[in-house]
Amino acid sequence: MIVDIESLDAEGRGVARNAEGKVVFVEGALPGERVSCQRVTGKRKFDIARVTSVLEASGSRRQPQCPHFGLCGGCATQHADSRTQMAAKQRWLEDNLERIGKVRAETLLPIIYGAEWGYRRRARLSVRYVPSRGGVLVGFRERRSSFIAQMSECHVLPPRVSALIAPLKALIDRLSVRARVPQIELAAGDNATALVFRHLEPLTEADVAFLRGFAREHSIHVWVQAGGPETARPLEPATSELYYELPEFGVRIGFRPTDFTQVNYEVNRVLVARAVRLLDPQPGERVADLFCGLGNFSLPLARRGAAVVGFEGNRELVERARDNASANRVVAQFEVADLFKTGIGAFGPFAKILLDPPREGAIELVKALPADWPRRMVYVSCDPATLARDAAVLVQTRGFRLAAAGVVNMFPHTAHVESIALFER
Repeated sequence: MIVDIESLDAEGRGVARNAEGKVVFVEGALPGERVSCQRVTGKRKFDIARVTSVLEASGSRRQPQCPHFGLCGGCATQHADSRTQMAAKQRWLEDNLERIGKVRAETLLPIIYGAEWGYRRRARLSVRYVPSRGGVLVGFRERRSSFIAQMSECHVLPPRVSALIAPLKALIDRLSVRARVPQIELAAGDNATALVFRHLEPLTEADVAFLRGFAREHSIHVWVQAGGPETARPLEPATSELYYELPEFGVRIGFRPTDFTQVNYEVNRVLVARAVRLLDPQPGERVADLFCGLGNFSLPLARRGAAVVGFEGNRELVERARDNASANRVVAQFEVADLFKTGIGAFGPFAKILLDPPREGAIELVKALPADWPRRMVYVSCDPATLARDAAVLVQTRGFRLAAAGVVNMFPHTAHVESIALFER
């Protein structure tokens, strides 16, 4: 069928209507294009299709850099230029705020851009031993499939990590547990790159020797993980300490490779700086950092002289945040709290709050905010739908206005939308 593309949806697909008026989501199509496409899946309310040929191309179309684009599910929009990708994400944020939250930002913040390639400092690479497909596969899953893409390179990973894909296949193939290694977790710090090998059966002495040799040959840190994240331990070198820096604030954040850190360090630096400027902490002012993790926002806020209390549900992360504060000679308090179930009223009042929840958002927390504090809140979101839901509560029942909002290019070439919003009384 031939359709005209109107916009991009939340997954980076072109949105069109067929001759009968039914919505069609077209993979590989861009706004303003006329394309010929073939239906892949049919639903009652919509169809999913794939481009077979572009009849009238958009000026924003470009040649994907990765030879695996279209098969690998790691990227969705390499065929669109950066401005088109981010315009779609900005529109998706605005649409969610208006449709779900019934709110509109008074000011749209400038988009935060960053490097498009080699930005992904964290990733989970799937591993599978499949003799019928040539042996060991290492990479991301195929689009709309549980199969692992047959990859030889990845342009969103740091170049030195992309260059390890082929050597990793050869390494896994030499291990006695090659059929029992489901994933390799990547964590690249400013000082070193670590790979965490998840293994479901014990490693032999020969396996350990192969892994140690790989670490030395490629100048990386190798960790092994026999169970949950708490079982991850360094293998080579015996002591493995990773960190990333926030130079504007003179802060160095130490972390384990299984800890949550932002995927894109360059953009994270800009995001932290914007969040601090928007929150505008004053010396001595009490500020709460909710879902504080390792102290990514807490320590820069404390550097500005604020009396910061960070709250986090994971006890180990709280301990590491305390260690980071001590190592950076920053005065900040960190407390363990289940922010999905309890508020922070017992620790208040706080003049300002930095809120950086997971995809689930923070609905119970925002409902429990007192009527007289905080005066200002900066909300960093990885899901515009839950941000919009929480914004509705903040604006309609908690006495805030949505002063500003904007998107952040944390994940180029994907449909993931990172955003930041400022709420004021």
